[in-house]
Amino acid sequence: MAVEGGTLSELYQRSRRLLLKTRDDLERLERLAAALDLPELSVSVRRDISQTLALCSEMDGLWRSVASKPQRDLWKRKVEQVAEEADSLRESLDRYMQRQQRRTQEAQERAELLGRTNGESSHILRIFDEEAQAMESARNSSRMLEEATATGATILAKYSEQRERLKGAQRKALDVLNTLGLSNSVLRIIERRNRVDQWIKYAGMILTLIIVIVFLRWVR
Repeated sequence: MAVEGGTLSELYQRSRRLLLKTRDDLERLERLAAALDLPELSVSVRRDISQTLALCSEMDGLWRSVASKPQRDLWKRKVEQVAEEADSLRESLDRYMQRQQRRTQEAQERAELLGRTNGESSHILRIFDEEAQAMESARNSSRMLEEATATGATILAKYSEQRERLKGAQRKALDVLNTLGLSNSVLRIIERRNRVDQWIKYAGMILTLIIVIVFLRWVR
């Protein structure tokens, strides 16, 4: 019981503290992997994992000497759990080291490639910049085209609305004049005025279309 309550418990508490510290350090490595290379911290993490596994080996020999079977089974599960967590952290560290090695190799390859193609890279960047400017210009032209089309459609709709109003007004005026019995000459004058208004309306519509077409050719 002295072993159970003293040395075994002490080793177990030490192993749990090491696991907690190792997990925190490994999370820090993962978090800072893209910005910093921390070889000292990775070495420390591996050392703590090895120390934890060594403690597991010591505890594995101690729990077997516990007299009470329930207590012995309990310590067995605790030690196995610590060993499994340590193995899991070691695998995570190995994966981290492999990723870091790939990043280092890829960085070296990129540096070598940029060194060999320094002149070509500037040319490629210039091409990309020109293409980006062309795409932006195309988007601006498309937006201006849509605005011009919408403006033209609005103008034509207003002309159509005014035409319907003029027709209604003409019919009302003719009805009133017929009711008043005005002469045919007055009616002809009104009709001629209406035809002149229609020509003015159509000329305005054609002029609007010409302005829209010229604007579209200009933005292109």
